[in-house]
Amino acid sequence: MISFRPVASVDLPLLGRWMREPHWREWWGDPEIELGYIQDMVEERDTTRPFIFYKGDRDIGYIQYWFVGHHQNGTWLAENPWLADLPAETIGVDLSIGSASDLSKGLGTEALIAFVARLRDTGFSQIIIDPDPNNIRAVRAYEKAGFRPVAELAGKTGDSLIMRHVASGETG
Repeated sequence: MISFRPVASVDLPLLGRWMREPHWREWWGDPEIELGYIQDMVEERDTTRPFIFYKGDRDIGYIQYWFVGHHQNGTWLAENPWLADLPAETIGVDLSIGSASDLSKGLGTEALIAFVARLRDTGFSQIIIDPDPNNIRAVRAYEKAGFRPVAELAGKTGDSLIMRHVASGETG
């Protein structure tokens, strides 16, 4: 069973090691810059909520959620105009498997299903994820977790494929 714990300052070296792995470098930014962002989250200078997901006593990966409404202004909106087309109460999710040895084992899908359930239990109903469309492994994992492309945003989002979680009983 996948569990979650908030990222703490003591986790930054682990995250730094993960971020230097090739499968991270391909899809995430410079590790030092990304770690700076996460440190801002841990120290509450950023409203994004970062977590480590783990199974048993083994850390598996990183997952975070962010508030779309907090990014519908200034630089964020200038760089990502598609954010204006989403309801302000939408939650965005990002994740990555820590070690390459844990890729393609269904752990990302399992973590995302559990994390989305937690978000929905907390009252969030609009949940998106925005992979690079060329990251086929991630797109497939997200589809297995119940995410579907947002057709209205097709062609408007540059190098991001915006996918919305579709709960049981909802339509795409």
